[in-house]
Amino acid sequence: MKIVTSLLIALALTFAGIHSPAFAGDGDPLYVNLTTNESHRASMAISFSKNQFERGHPLTIFLNDKGVLLGSKANATAFPEHQKLLVELINKGAVVLICPMCMKQYGVKETDVLPGVKIGSPELTGNALFKDGTKTLTW
Repeated sequence: MKIVTSLLIALALTFAGIHSPAFAGDGDPLYVNLTTNESHRASMAISFSKNQFERGHPLTIFLNDKGVLLGSKANATAFPEHQKLLVELINKGAVVLICPMCMKQYGVKETDVLPGVKIGSPELTGNALFKDGTKTLTW
């Protein structure tokens, strides 16, 4: 019934000249581009990600721009809860990538990266971002 309703809405919007919204399938991957080190925004991104991951959506969080600071053990006192949640997500099967160019920009050393966080590359990042059905969000 959910699929029929979604299709009817999409058809109605199409005939009205309005682009149809994207509906996430039950197991569609979620890719979150986390660009901030602002505590509340970062908490929102990680909490939203965690909730969707627990609903069965494969999850990739990309720590980008100032978001790389969340993934550095050197910033453990500034982001203890954020880091705890990121490590918990990794331990449950989520993927957390970190931007190598941003690491360099903000002085994050490879040896300081949280356990389980993967240094991004065109292959790793691209494969997660462009996987069929992936939905993306940015904070």
